[in-house]
Amino acid sequence: MEEKAAIRNVVFDMGGVLMDFDTKLFSHLYVDNDADAALIETALYANPSWALLDSGVISEATMEAMARDRLPQRLWEPMQTGFAEWQEHQPILPAMNKQVELIHKAGYGCYLLSNAGVRWWKMKERIPSFSCMDGFMVSAFERIMKPEPLIYRSLCARYQLEISSCLFVDDNPDNCRGAERAGMQSYLYDGNASHFERAAKQNFGLSY
Repeated sequence: MEEKAAIRNVVFDMGGVLMDFDTKLFSHLYVDNDADAALIETALYANPSWALLDSGVISEATMEAMARDRLPQRLWEPMQTGFAEWQEHQPILPAMNKQVELIHKAGYGCYLLSNAGVRWWKMKERIPSFSCMDGFMVSAFERIMKPEPLIYRSLCARYQLEISSCLFVDDNPDNCRGAERAGMQSYLYDGNASHFERAAKQNFGLSY
């Protein structure tokens, strides 16, 4: 059995790990009933075209126009206002942000790898552990998304990391499989920071 390389760097996803992407919360921001919120959620936040926004293929203006086409006119204004401000309401996940701080303090490299749009420049200001990150890569700026192995390799090339020394943490199993295909080790985050800490120490040999 091939021995795994010692982990020296931990690469964190953002949505679902450090911050929540709560489409129901965002869709309710400026409407007062579940039916209208469901229409906005379907047209905008939960729309498959959101991936095109994260990949940098379409602009926010195009995404908004596509959502308008799927909504009655009376919902255009609340949809537009919510879309302009949703990141200000994005819930922080404090337990995993604390894990980043502890891991970084122990001397490990910490990096962020996110499928996110250009709005990320505003979102990052709300990530409590961002000051602990030694680097980052965001899909919209690279025009490539997880789980494509190239994005993981590109992160390592940019920051001169040995890919086998990296542990990738994500709540999406496809993204974890993409990391493994690229040569990283991976941990599928289940929403419980205590489970992650135990696995990091027992399964991956981190000491913090």
